[in-house]
Amino acid sequence: MKIYKDISQIILWFVLIIGLFIFTLPFIFMISNSFEKFTFSLPFPPRLIPKEFVWDNYKEILDKQRLYKYFLNSTIVTVTTTFFGIMLAALSAYGFARINFKGKEVIFKIYLFTLMVPGVLNIIPQFIILNSINMIATHQGLILLYVGTGICGTTFFLRGFFESVPRELDESVVMDGGSHWIIFRKIMLPLSKPALATISVMMSQGIWDDFFTAKVVLGSKESLFTLPIMVQRLHGQHATKWGLVFAAAILMLIPIIVLYSISQKYFVIGGLSEGGVKG
Repeated sequence: MKIYKDISQIILWFVLIIGLFIFTLPFIFMISNSFEKFTFSLPFPPRLIPKEFVWDNYKEILDKQRLYKYFLNSTIVTVTTTFFGIMLAALSAYGFARINFKGKEVIFKIYLFTLMVPGVLNIIPQFIILNSINMIATHQGLILLYVGTGICGTTFFLRGFFESVPRELDESVVMDGGSHWIIFRKIMLPLSKPALATISVMMSQGIWDDFFTAKVVLGSKESLFTLPIMVQRLHGQHATKWGLVFAAAILMLIPIIVLYSISQKYFVIGGLSEGGVKG
């Protein structure tokens, strides 16, 4: 019996290693070729280790392509959207989880329905609305659109977490004369740090990597472009300097990796509120 168990473990590890290799191979290829010194064609046959390591692609991205400007734009949009999106969604989720009001479940089902509609179908009415309030080709309009479209999904995620918090904690605050705001600020937010960190990373990654919505809203105003738009512009009409594209993509990926590394200790874990019920 132990032999079969050992064999199954070996097979499992073999499959996992093969899967890891398959998924990491494109990233290794991208990193390797970002250090290659070539113009408009990839090396053939493909190689995972460059013949020589050169920094020309990174220097051109940082100097000639003015990466810092697009990085600042992406940072402003991502941080602002994540902050307001999480706070509004947390308040909304608390209302659905802890406050009884008429039509609550109907409104929540409407929230869920909006999640089933593909985002690409909404872009035209969203564009018309933003254009009517003069927010096209502005960061404010892009942030407003991101916040508005992200509230429903984030509310759905946080509501489930809020409902797992024992109601006895609410009752203890009410008995001491506290209000819903005190419950939300003193109990829900501190206990929800894992959920808030998880959804913050997910939201930040989605906004940081988004190209389609940002391109539609910002139009052709180059001073407002975010990093994904800058990377896309590196693709030429007839030929592409792939070294520049790979270098820009790697630099664009670094902040998300750092954010994930910092936030992973806060990711959702169970049993946070155990022992917190007032006796």
